[in-house]
Amino acid sequence: MELTWLGHATWLLKTGSHSILLDPFLDDSPTASLKSAQVAADFILVSHGHADHIADCAKIAKRTGALVISNYEICTWLAGQGVAKTLGHNLGGGSQHPFGRVQLTIAHHSSQLPDGSYGGNPSGFLLWLAAEKLRVYFACDTALFYDMKLIGSAGLDLAVLPIGDLFTMGPDDALAAVNLLHPKHVVPSHFNTWPPIAQDAQAWAERVEQETQAVPHVLKPGEKLKLE
Repeated sequence: MELTWLGHATWLLKTGSHSILLDPFLDDSPTASLKSAQVAADFILVSHGHADHIADCAKIAKRTGALVISNYEICTWLAGQGVAKTLGHNLGGGSQHPFGRVQLTIAHHSSQLPDGSYGGNPSGFLLWLAAEKLRVYFACDTALFYDMKLIGSAGLDLAVLPIGDLFTMGPDDALAAVNLLHPKHVVPSHFNTWPPIAQDAQAWAERVEQETQAVPHVLKPGEKLKLE
């Protein structure tokens, strides 16, 4: 499995012969490592309706033919934007795909689409990757919640957690999340895009090493993490 941070909360996961893009925000992102026209995707996961997570979804999906997986309201909205392939879920629901299984988890956040319409319930994503037999959890935009303990109870190989504060968990709550989830590896997300969510990710990673059993990895936009 190869995971690339594309800046902000946008991730590209490659598993087997499949590419999974999460929360595409590239063209207007000040930290993106590439533009939307440069990214390939077979599947696109969208956690909620805010522009900094969905802005480039329709154009990428229409260009690549990717299947978009999100909540029902977002999938309906994207279909109205001309996206041909969508699969709407509700929280707790999952579906099987050639790469494995994806399930929508709860997230404590908000979800308004760029045109002001209702974006349904925000979510995180729990992935079971068949080729590598790995479990990966993207918390996406969320506050800390105790049910993370349940999400991690079956074992997690990797958790991707927001640390930016203000709109999501900050470093302290993200550290508490690591102790609830007990992942083998953890990566920070949703930080340093703009001054209001500026954080010292290296300092956070040092605390993870000292106070949890997880191995932290701090990536720069464009950098990759490989797990087997």
